[in-house]
Amino acid sequence: MKAMTVSNAFFRRFLVVVAASVAMSAAYVPASVAQTPTVALPDFTGIVEKADPAVVNIRTTATVPVRGPGPGGGGDPYELFRWFFGPDFQQPGPGGQSPMPRQRPQPSQPEERTVPRGVGSGFFISEDGYILTNNHVVVDATDIYVTLTDGREFKAKVIGTDERTDVALIKIETKDMVPLVIGDPKKLKKGQWVLAIGSPFGLDSTVTSGIVSAIGRDTGEYLPFIQTDVAVNPGNSGGPLINLDGEVVGINSQIISRSGGFMGISLAIPIDEAMRVVDQLRATGKVTRGRVGVQIGEVGKDVAEAIGLPKAEGALVSSVEAEGPAEEAGVQPGDVILKFNNEPIKRWSDLPRIVGETKPGTRADMEVWRKGKSMTLSVKVGEIPTEKAAAAGKKPAPAPEVTNALGLGVVDVPADVQKKLRIKGGVQVKVAEGAAAKAGLQEGDIVLALNDTDVTGAKQFATLVGKLDKSRAAGLLVRRGDQTQWVAVPASK
Repeated sequence: MKAMTVSNAFFRRFLVVVAASVAMSAAYVPASVAQTPTVALPDFTGIVEKADPAVVNIRTTATVPVRGPGPGGGGDPYELFRWFFGPDFQQPGPGGQSPMPRQRPQPSQPEERTVPRGVGSGFFISEDGYILTNNHVVVDATDIYVTLTDGREFKAKVIGTDERTDVALIKIETKDMVPLVIGDPKKLKKGQWVLAIGSPFGLDSTVTSGIVSAIGRDTGEYLPFIQTDVAVNPGNSGGPLINLDGEVVGINSQIISRSGGFMGISLAIPIDEAMRVVDQLRATGKVTRGRVGVQIGEVGKDVAEAIGLPKAEGALVSSVEAEGPAEEAGVQPGDVILKFNNEPIKRWSDLPRIVGETKPGTRADMEVWRKGKSMTLSVKVGEIPTEKAAAAGKKPAPAPEVTNALGLGVVDVPADVQKKLRIKGGVQVKVAEGAAAKAGLQEGDIVLALNDTDVTGAKQFATLVGKLDKSRAAGLLVRRGDQTQWVAVPASK
């Protein structure tokens, strides 16, 4: 009993000491932690109240043929027999006693019916009823119906569409609409709050919010997208992406998903790019884009080092269209386009957009990198045609092989083949081993240049290879078919 009393007294003293220690620890909380400010989440109610009336629900219909009579298609039950036994087959009479004369069906026009096609979103950009949406929302639609937030419904007409940017301009006959204010997507930053308004799964006037995840997201399409984590689902297409100032900064267009529904990544077309398209659609109903007649690719780090380019930037010319604007300006395969019309080409995908925005028929300065230095060429911008012709070529004929230290067996390119391919000199690969094979070279490739030196023949190529600096990769300008590409190949020591 005594031992129990002593233990209880000790335990009470222990609790007192612990409580005092906790109190002292709380008193010495660092100021940086104690004074951390609390940031309230944004209130979207004011933004939605102003923007919501400008967003519309779009539903479309399509006309489809009705399946007519025939084998398995209904109608005359004896038509199936005539399908097998010929048009003179007669059906049996009552009780099967005697055949009844066959009544040949009169020819009729194929029947059609109108069915729902899809649901999307859009928003007003003018007071007189012009609506911006996605091309894929209205393409191939028979009729387009626009429903406002107050319940009114209008039949819309298409002013113009642009498949390349997925932008469509439609119009309804109305006045005094309140359009959305056009914002500047170039001011967007990662982490900024944005919201979407649209009709996911047909649930019109639905608001979702999130942040900007990335800017200038290159997905291989014509435009660099705004990437967000705003919940966007089928039916949101064509709706606005809105910033905290209530301005539209993008058109919700795509989602990246494995399930078909939202998985945390949505893409929007920058509104400034869309409005450039709108200006042409309102004026002419179509979009005219410039072209220079080159095929391009990315400039890799190893290739940039091999050809002496300070940074891995620009667009690498892999092919030049015969008699096109670029060829007339002096552009060659292997050139790296650094600037067009005084605009820098940071990524290769910048070039199609910048050239496309240039009015056909105008002249533009184009800065290219060739043989270790930059030069400026003047190009007359052409117009993108409706169809592109594909060029075809044959492989050069073989000749005596000359091996070299890069693991390549090469031959001279015949003069007639050089003329046909519009090249001078070069060597054709007959054998690719070791480093050359690992770099992707294969039989039939044509090597046009080694680093900054044009290749004139197999013997000269072997001499150039023998003088290579073995401590760095060699840059080979390689043509395969109609494509030309710089390839970095390390020389064997």
